[in-house]
Amino acid sequence: MTPARPATPAAVTVVGIGADGWEGLPGASRTALREAEVLIGAPRQLELLTAECAGERIAWPSPLRPAVPALLTAHSGRRIAVLASGDPMFYGIGRAVAEQAGAAPRVLPHPSSVSYAAARLGWPQEETEVVTLVGRPAARLAAALHEGRRLLVLGPDAAAPAAIAALLRDRGFGPSRMRVLEQLGGPAERVSAVTSADDWRDPPGDPLNLVAVECRRAPDALRLGAVPGLPDEAYEHDGQLTKRHVRAATLGALAPGPGELLWDIGGGSGSVAIEWMRTHPSCRAVTVERDPRRAERIARNAGRLGVPGLRVVTGAAPAALAGLPSPDAVFIGGGLTAPGLLDACWQALPDGGRLVANTVTLESEAVLAGGHRRYGGDLVRLAVAHAAPVGGFTGWRQAMPVTQWAVQKTSPKPDNLTGADR
Repeated sequence: MTPARPATPAAVTVVGIGADGWEGLPGASRTALREAEVLIGAPRQLELLTAECAGERIAWPSPLRPAVPALLTAHSGRRIAVLASGDPMFYGIGRAVAEQAGAAPRVLPHPSSVSYAAARLGWPQEETEVVTLVGRPAARLAAALHEGRRLLVLGPDAAAPAAIAALLRDRGFGPSRMRVLEQLGGPAERVSAVTSADDWRDPPGDPLNLVAVECRRAPDALRLGAVPGLPDEAYEHDGQLTKRHVRAATLGALAPGPGELLWDIGGGSGSVAIEWMRTHPSCRAVTVERDPRRAERIARNAGRLGVPGLRVVTGAAPAALAGLPSPDAVFIGGGLTAPGLLDACWQALPDGGRLVANTVTLESEAVLAGGHRRYGGDLVRLAVAHAAPVGGFTGWRQAMPVTQWAVQKTSPKPDNLTGADR
């Protein structure tokens, strides 16, 4: 039996609906819902519709996103209306529907909870960061915590405000001011009084909530900036850590861009991959670490610093690279002398991809010199000295110099490294 074809974009309308229900919908949205033969939405959304909407009502199963293709396919050929909270294309189901339909469906938006919250608080939306924790780990909020920033945090359930307050306290932002806004735009709308995360004691309220946070850092909390080069103290490590100043130079050479993917090979403490991902919410990274204890430590560091989406692969490169998605950039922080590693990384890079490798040993330095001869790029030595006591005076204590090779792959593709170059 031939499976049914997916519903065509013209047959699918995504309708945004708010807590004000049917009364808050404009005429076009009401018409689309009246004419739909199939109505798909959350139970609470379907309950907001009147008897005028006579189509078959189907509640989303859990988990929701994987169910989208099957539901649209099952009702192919019928007029489908998908209900979404607020603006369907703003952290809403509209994206999943559009991806399945293969083209943009008809979308009828409603004001989002973020729009309502900004209006109630008097916060300019363009100066306010939105973080969603719906279907995502709460740890990702940590990357957005900076002194003085205003955040609107979309919570997944009634327990979200308490979880957010606990995370703020844990990350040194207990003095931050919080307000919970519930059922925005509807008759049951409620905005809580302002309180600090340190003093948060409110019981769970309505599951349809949003948390407004005015970030305030505790005086004794470690300050984490918005650019690469976080303090070494921000990381749990066993000594295998790309130190702060070298790390900043390394990220500068890697030049992360929005949406790009990094391979971090020889992850150590994960610092390069973590700070790559912190440069933009859409940046992705895979770190490869052969030591299981260090791999676990990398995952803890990633969660602590707000990028729990960092993928950690436990294994030795180059074998552990098999099957990984193609990178936009590669950083090699360890294992340079492993046979075939540099070849495998170079071959994996697309044209325009970047490769950066650091080393402190003569053996690995020889590998970098060979790569530089064949592929060009920049070969530099990074030296950092720190002021330290010398008796009753102060002198410079030199750290081990780091040799760094940075190169961008260009066409035509050169031959692989030869044994002589290794």
